[in-house]
Parts: sequence; structure tokens; C-alpha cells
Amino acid sequence: MIQTKRQLHLNLFIMSTGHHEASWRHPDASPHMATSIEYYQKLAQTAERGKMDSIFLAEKYRLPKSIQHRVIPQMEAFTLLSAIAAVTKRIGLTATASTTYNEPYHIARKFASLDHISGGRAGWNIVTSTGDATARNFSREEHMDHQARYDRGREFVEVVKRLWDSWQEDSLVIDKESGIYADLGKIQAADFKGEHFSVRGALNIPRSPQTYPVLVQAGSSDDGKEFAAELAEVVFTVQHTLEDAIAFYADVKNRARK
Repeated sequence: MIQTKRQLHLNLFIMSTGHHEASWRHPDASPHMATSIEYYQKLAQTAERGKMDSIFLAEKYRLPKSIQHRVIPQMEAFTLLSAIAAVTKRIGLTATASTTYNEPYHIARKFASLDHISGGRAGWNIVTSTGDATARNFSREEHMDHQARYDRGREFVEVVKRLWDSWQEDSLVIDKESGIYADLGKIQAADFKGEHFSVRGALNIPRSPQTYPVLVQAGSSDDGKEFAAELAEVVFTVQHTLEDAIAFYADVKNRARK
């Protein structure tokens, strides 16, 4: 039997002073640095020196009451990762962005920008968000139901991909002599009209180094696993036993084959 060499990939999930709620109380912890860009840049540089593949930032759109006893502050992911991109060279930069509380055009622009800024190192952790507390920060009384969120999410990703593809690879002419910067014939409108979104396009940023950022999905429900099987290149999941992890892995792989 031929043995295939497999490569282990490691990702750093950065969360202020750590994932344990009391981590900030350790004598060596620096909770006052939770909003310091230098702190996060140092963490990213350390991860890069350690040959890790990527760093990952979660994103929440609400302030939980647990801030009374733990370090919650989390700076906006695109801003933070852009600053980290400037002091790193190779490590991947994965930002979480919700398909429920954003618009496709905004997200397409932000990831295209991050991909340009980082030289092709952007990743998108696609989530649909949770909780009525989040909804009330976005002019809604309650969170969308589970199925509706994932239906919107699929459509959201389709629109964003169309926007990223709106510029062909050779759209930029940059001919000083003729005065032609871009070939309009190679820039197409997204022309999308669906149940949740109507987006004309095209994107107002040229095609980025990757075109699409690495697509990551977080969610372990049946809808979440279907979403991952359809769209994701990386799946973020928390399984508390080896048996559960094996079962989750097999389930997503089987769904992908379909």
C-alpha cells in the first residue's frame, strides 16, 4: 500500500488574553493590552516564527455581561488584521464576518482589500451569528431563524464570489501612453437578484492576489455541516472527545461527497 505523506496545519485562535475566562488574572498576563495593536502584532509574529499557517480572529457584534469578570474587548477584525499584515510576511490572516449582519458588497470590498494589503493571505470565517442580543444592535427585535440564516448565508457567499470575479485577471491595462488604465470589456457587473439580495456590481477594487480568500466555516448543526460541505476549504469546530471529532469529520466528508 502506498503511504501518502500528510501535512499538519496549525492555526492560532487569538482571543485577547486567552480562552480561559480567568487568564487575565495570571501574574504574567497583560489585560490592559487587549486594545493594543503592538500586543497582537507580537502574537502574530511569534506564530509566524513558529511556522504556524494562520491566525484566526472571532468576531461578535454584542457586549456580553461576562465582561464584568473577563477580558472581552475585541477590535474590529479587518482593521486589526490589516495592521498585522504590515508586520508579517507569510502567515494567513482569517477574519470572521457574519452573513446576517453585513451586506455582500461591503464584505467583498473588505476581503479584497485585506488580500491586497497582505499580498494574498486573507481568509474568511463565514458565520451566521447568534442571539437576539446581536439582532437588537442591528435594528431587529429578534435573530433570524436557523434555516433562514443559512439560506441567506448561501446567497450572500454567491453574491460575494460574483463580485470578486467581476474583474478578470488581465482587466488592468495601465497604459500611460494611451491613457487606458482598465479594460471595461473585462470588468463585468455581478448582476445578481435573489431572495435576499439585489446587487448590480461590479466591485470597485481590482481582482486580489487570491481572488477568493480561503473560505472557512464555523458551525456544527446539520445546516452548518451542509454549509461547510458545500463551500468551506477549512472547517472550524469544537469537539470535546476524540470519538466526537472522528464522527464529525466523517459526517462532513460524507456530505461533501454528495
